[in-house]
Amino acid sequence: MKNTDFERIERSARVRKRVLNVVIYTLLTLWALIVLFPFYWMILTSVKSYGAYNSEYIPSFFTLSPTLENYVHAFTAVPLARYFTNTLIFTVVTTAIMLVVTVLAAFAFARLNFRGKNLVFTLFLALMMIPNELVVITNYVTITDLDLRNTFAGLILPSVTSVFYIYLLKENFAQIPDNLYYAAKVDGTSDLKYLLKVMVPICKPTIITVAILKIIECWNSYVWPRLVTDDELYYLVSNGIQSIRENGFGRENIPAMMAAVVVISVPLIILFLIFRKKIMAGVARGGMKG
Repeated sequence: MKNTDFERIERSARVRKRVLNVVIYTLLTLWALIVLFPFYWMILTSVKSYGAYNSEYIPSFFTLSPTLENYVHAFTAVPLARYFTNTLIFTVVTTAIMLVVTVLAAFAFARLNFRGKNLVFTLFLALMMIPNELVVITNYVTITDLDLRNTFAGLILPSVTSVFYIYLLKENFAQIPDNLYYAAKVDGTSDLKYLLKVMVPICKPTIITVAILKIIECWNSYVWPRLVTDDELYYLVSNGIQSIRENGFGRENIPAMMAAVVVISVPLIILFLIFRKKIMAGVARGGMKG
């Protein structure tokens, strides 16, 4: 085969690769626009005045007179700052306790040897087959019997563990070579010290991923807080949105509603943007086999 033939084949391969890249990036761009458009529309609506929004017979995709009055209204018409504080307390405390419980449980299943370990772990995994609705009902009865409704303890206690996160961390811990553990034991290192000094640093990306996913879960929690709290003093932002809609701005003040939703969404968006690489690293590590 002549050199010209090789050059022709190589040139044809480069052209096909460029065309394929153009098609892929075009589709990805379209998909990104579809995904991001609701966020753009939410922000756009939040900076339109009430009168300008209601005077639009055909929705406008931009505004020439943006205003921040809706954001001021979001904090003055309803106790949105209190909802934020309640949600922050609920999220931080729940995530902290859940991390302690999950890391210790995952370590026990991955490294310690005790009678019935495999059976207990199998039963743990079987809990994932139980519908959440049944768990919510059981938790509600328990919290009510303990007289913990309208308390932070009632909000937090049912969310301090997760079978899925225990399984995820257990698989990560199991990838760490046994030789490290045996060497540490020979040096007189306790199990707790080995966990904190060796296993946690190695699996840090996955632990950060679990923490962020739990934060997002707590921040967006709606059903459980709605069940156990009917006192506005304990409302979270998710329940506060419903209160805003019913008692704050009214059903017709959509711009003010969108301003409140933007304010509530911003912390999660910032959190994801800051830790996106850690999340991807943790998910990738969770899918690896040792």
